[in-house]
Amino acid sequence: MMQMTGRPAAMMPFMDAMKTCYQLKYVSFEGRASRSEYWWLQLGYFLVVFVAGIIDGVLGMSILGTIVVLGSLLPLIGAGVRRLHDTGRSGWMLLLALIPFVGVILLIVWMVSDGQPMDNQYGAVPTNTL
Repeated sequence: MMQMTGRPAAMMPFMDAMKTCYQLKYVSFEGRASRSEYWWLQLGYFLVVFVAGIIDGVLGMSILGTIVVLGSLLPLIGAGVRRLHDTGRSGWMLLLALIPFVGVILLIVWMVSDGQPMDNQYGAVPTNTL
């Protein structure tokens, strides 16, 4: 028997997460983001930066990597804030990343934690659908 937790029944697919973060919620810091939305965005960003780094290395310049990093900065921050909202924390907690080691480890623990199973002050439970 399946337990009803209030969380999304399925994780968000990779392309839906990318579309949500780069198109629908490019600079949105409101609402909540599921674990799958946040971590798919992180993976997609890593892959694009990796490929841009290879291309920049072949071309002998770093313009493409710079464009990717600058173009992804706001969606990454927005998804991080929304992910913290999903766990019931303020988006300002993202600033803990500025504390060496301890801040980053704490944020990673929060980012992998399950979100709150009910609506909270930041919005409704993410549906993982577009």
